[in-house]
Amino acid sequence: MLLMKLETREKFSFLQLAHYLARIDNDYGEKEQEVILEYCAEMGIENDENFDLADFDLHSILKDFRSLKSKKIVILELMILIHADDKFDFEEKSLILQINEVFNLSQKDLEFYSQWGKAAAALYTQGKLFIE
Repeated sequence: MLLMKLETREKFSFLQLAHYLARIDNDYGEKEQEVILEYCAEMGIENDENFDLADFDLHSILKDFRSLKSKKIVILELMILIHADDKFDFEEKSLILQINEVFNLSQKDLEFYSQWGKAAAALYTQGKLFIE
């Protein structure tokens, strides 16, 4: 929904960031895969399952998001991915805090974005049940 507002380069960087986040807790499950596929469909990008953790550089990726609007979109959308499996693990929290060190959003904003992500993930699950 919001990802279409990112610039082309930001979309590809976001996808790398999402793959990294989904794997950070060593539990890359079906729900995370599904959310990433939805991200790809929304952005018109073919899913690149060839994500290589060894080549990933968090600080380099984060430099691609320059505007405050893009930074907020990234955090909001990552919160959906975090809450897709109904867990917010220590590793995921740690990564969000690392991202926010660069993005410099308020702690209050992060809490609101987390709540929104949790609600969005729940609504997505409900919607899937309605159509099945």
